[in-house]
Amino acid sequence: MDISAAPLYVKKLTQGRHTVTAPRQGLCEITGDILTWIESQKVTTGLLTLYLRHTSASLLIQENYDLDVLRDLEDFFAAQAPEDTTLYRHIAEGADDMPAHIKGALTQTHLAIPVCDGDLLLGRYQGIFLFEHRQTPRAREIVLHIEGQ
Repeated sequence: MDISAAPLYVKKLTQGRHTVTAPRQGLCEITGDILTWIESQKVTTGLLTLYLRHTSASLLIQENYDLDVLRDLEDFFAAQAPEDTTLYRHIAEGADDMPAHIKGALTQTHLAIPVCDGDLLLGRYQGIFLFEHRQTPRAREIVLHIEGQ
């Protein structure tokens, strides 16, 4: 291949911040919000990185077709980290404090998703979720970063 004949691609780097408050403890789909932001960036091909700036919530890519999947996941994590102050030393903010940190440690605070033709390359039944681990949801800030063209 002749290097001089290679097309010149202009990369775009951009960041944004999105704040979301889940309506309750559990999984809250935010795919639509993320798609709206992607569309406003005019990037057709690239990689989107999402980063949650909190330790008592997390981000997941999960099925968004059957709500039973979401409820079963919530039940599973509740059983793994029960809200019982007799089990933990760190109870400064109540019974859900340390379990929220455990759930956050077992999941993730960042995601990387390819973008092609201006759309997220999620699977047919995949969505992006904020997983709120606290009983009283609070505003959660997500940093969105996209690199592409």
